[in-house]
Amino acid sequence: MNELDPPARAKGRRVKSAASEQKTERKPVAPALPSQDGRVIIENVAPEIDGGRAAAKCKAGAVFTVEADIFSDGHDVLAADVLWRKAEGDGAWSRAGMAFVDNDRWSGVFSPPDIGRYLYTVEAWRDTFASWRRDTQKKSAAGQDVSLEIDEAMTMLEASKADGEDAGIANELRARISDAGATDRLEVLLSAETAALMSRIGPRHGVSHRAPVLELSVDRLAASFSAWYELFPRSQSGDAERHGTFDDVVAKLPYIRDLGFDVLYFPPIHPIGRTNRKGRNNSLTAGPQDPGSVYAIGSEAGGHQDVHPELGTIESFRRLVSAAHAHGLEIALDFAVQCSPDHPWIKEHPEWFDWRPDGTIKFAENPPKKYEDIVNIHFDGEGYPGVWYALRDVILFWAEQGVRIFRVDNPHTKPIPFWRWLIREVNSALPDVIFLAEAFTRPKMMQKLAKIGFQQSYTYFTWRNTKSEIVTYMTELTGEMADYYRPNFFVNTPDINPYYLQTGGRPAHLVRATLAATLSSVWGMYSGFEICEARPVPGREEYLDSEKYEIRNFDLDRPGNIKDHIRALNRIRNANPALQDLRGFLPLLSSNDQVLVYARLTPARDNCILVIVNLDPYNVHTTQYEVPLWEFDLPDFAAIETEDLLNGNRFVLYGKTHTITIDPAQGPVAIWKLLPPSWRAGA
Repeated sequence: MNELDPPARAKGRRVKSAASEQKTERKPVAPALPSQDGRVIIENVAPEIDGGRAAAKCKAGAVFTVEADIFSDGHDVLAADVLWRKAEGDGAWSRAGMAFVDNDRWSGVFSPPDIGRYLYTVEAWRDTFASWRRDTQKKSAAGQDVSLEIDEAMTMLEASKADGEDAGIANELRARISDAGATDRLEVLLSAETAALMSRIGPRHGVSHRAPVLELSVDRLAASFSAWYELFPRSQSGDAERHGTFDDVVAKLPYIRDLGFDVLYFPPIHPIGRTNRKGRNNSLTAGPQDPGSVYAIGSEAGGHQDVHPELGTIESFRRLVSAAHAHGLEIALDFAVQCSPDHPWIKEHPEWFDWRPDGTIKFAENPPKKYEDIVNIHFDGEGYPGVWYALRDVILFWAEQGVRIFRVDNPHTKPIPFWRWLIREVNSALPDVIFLAEAFTRPKMMQKLAKIGFQQSYTYFTWRNTKSEIVTYMTELTGEMADYYRPNFFVNTPDINPYYLQTGGRPAHLVRATLAATLSSVWGMYSGFEICEARPVPGREEYLDSEKYEIRNFDLDRPGNIKDHIRALNRIRNANPALQDLRGFLPLLSSNDQVLVYARLTPARDNCILVIVNLDPYNVHTTQYEVPLWEFDLPDFAAIETEDLLNGNRFVLYGKTHTITIDPAQGPVAIWKLLPPSWRAGA
């Protein structure tokens, strides 16, 4: 309510309160000491994930680029460094100079040598000597007297303190100047040599830092460049009537390596429960010989730290891991955080699970669906923190057996704080462990999983089929997301048999393999793809007679297979750096929406792969397309030598614009390497 009464308000009179009549004695307040912190402004640092709450990612030894807006008042010359160091310990910061780009934007690079967690930030300052040098050069060129400027420079040089090699350079420089005349002294002081020295030891005013510091997760090569092959060990006996073993998988290693893959991934290999075991094609009724779903983990034979008895023993698994390494393959295991009703944990730790009011355990559900052979783990309440420690110890146990890659099943259905903690715990002890997030859910959740630590992520690539869909998706993935999100382009999985593959036959399989292998630096396929196995459950994106519920025996040599093409794809990837990094995607003009044309380039433009794909697996298409001559500073009429990486021949493309006709029956894709004149000259 207003303190003024209506008459007073109307007349504009102020009514005095009793308090206003009293005199208050004020104590003097000491003025705050003025601060010059932040005089040099550092803003919009990139990469900076979620305001610094999440880590950027790169591979060990790679060039990591940091950019920032840096500016200040006045006209002094500014300078800046990227500072970086290992996150553990109190080691000294390493420095890398930043260079002015344009419009107050600066850029600098460094290469973290080892895997692990790093910290980085930006430091900027007003470079007094550089400002003196710029102004003195202008005055000298104008014929003005610069004797006082020489004295100013000498004062800065004398006051500068140098260590190590710079101390010797500074002393030699001082001696040269003291023996020189005025003209020579000025020449020495303005020299590039002196400028370089003073940039390191000269006065720095108004030094500012970006705070807080940012985090960088540095991983080994396999996190950002690898090719995955998935198979069920129990189907590797060569006989659908006999359960496969780890020794049977050992016999398959040469085949997988010959295809060019370097990661061999297994769905769960643990004991399978019998309660509510699923039958063939996900039937609720299992026959006596049905092996059940590998995702119903746990039985009287053990749980997550045990192997299914029919596969072998822990010792035979170790032999498999050793044999895989000898073939240049890594073993990746599925980490599925769920249990069958027969899992030992249910009796040992009932508080880790959800129970219904009638005392029965609550099965996993996705209403109205029920998964009667699976129960979920409860992460809160009495289960916390015991179940967290137990799940961490599962990862550490398999790491002891030689496994360093884990594909995590449905991580989006478990708490984000758990994954953040688990990955940090494991990677602190074993920084070479890689986690792949198998999450097909809302994009923001998929991105969050990558931000909190997952080194690789599943994607929506499987359902991006048209030219516009693919270009839009790749533009998204290779933009700011590339700082933290590493997409693994699986062409199929035991759960996903896309309609495009079901109906497109061999051409469709060639198209999808080519797209996956040349668009992303990490790609994968599930066994059977190479023989174009695509028989579906009618009306669903699922495989008929799925290996998830039965043992299968595929003839991997059957006619119509695409094994030679897969070998070629992996060979091309290994030989061309442009395909070994996610960035560098350049969509190119194509006049036909059924034909996708794109280039993959290295930042230095010293490797360029041109890919042309007829996305229609049924019909012949012709398109006009452009060759990116501008990327090599070549005119539109220039000629460029081209190598066909699938067929091995070479030819010359004359000019920027060309026309091509692609018949899917003859091969729906072309992969060419562009060879600009400077490359052939060795420049």
